[in-house]
Order: sequence, then structure tokens, then C-alpha cells
Amino acid sequence: MLTPVEDGPAIVACNTCRHSADEREDASGMRGGLRMVAALQAARNSDARYAGIAVQEMPCLFACTEFCTIHLRAPGKVGYVLGRFTPDEEAATAILDYAVHYAASEHGRVPFKQWPQGVKGHFITRTPPPGFVAE
Repeated sequence: MLTPVEDGPAIVACNTCRHSADEREDASGMRGGLRMVAALQAARNSDARYAGIAVQEMPCLFACTEFCTIHLRAPGKVGYVLGRFTPDEEAATAILDYAVHYAASEHGRVPFKQWPQGVKGHFITRTPPPGFVAE
């Protein structure tokens, strides 16, 4: 049931997420989560700044009402679940830009002034790393 992946900074995208609050699939019949995975992979592969951020995917993050959700995580850092994205290049770039700051941070906290506009308003939860709680 669990698949091992590299334990570094990663964006885990739900590949079965709804396309939007109102639609499971887009006009071509593709789920929003699968489109988000493709957009994240394309953006990551197009810019060397993103080389240290893995793009991973799995079915269902259980945030179904939020659609197009991702989990940002790294060892020893607070993790975040974000959602309500349009599964496109603009959203993927904003997520990856934030992930670069996140990976460089000591504990996963990124100063608000460094947040790309495209992630503001998309945070759903933050999760403490194993063995810790956040202050």
C-alpha cells in the first residue's frame, strides 16, 4: 500500500482530484489532479531552480472538497496542504516557487513577503513533522 520515495523536499500531488468545485473532469475528460501533476512536472523540468524539489503523485489526499490539492513536505519541516488551484502552468510555477523557499527554510516557515501571489489563499492545513509540534 505504501511506495517508497526519496525523502527530501517534495510536492505530493493528488492525481485523482476534481478539476474544480463543480466538475470532476475537464472538457476532455481528464481529472484536475492529473492535469496538476502534468503541469508541476512540466514546470519543474523547465527550470533548473526546481531541481531540488521532487514532484510525486498519489491518489486521493482526502481533501476532495478543495480540489487540485498538493502536500508540501520535507524531513524535519512543517508540512502544508494547499488546494483550490486551477491545474495549469501558472499555479504549478507558484507552487514550485514557494517550494524553493520552503526547502531553503530551517523549519518550513516561509516569510509571507516571499510567498508567490499564486499560493496566497490556497493553504488548507499545516502538519508537524514526526516527533514535533509547531510553535
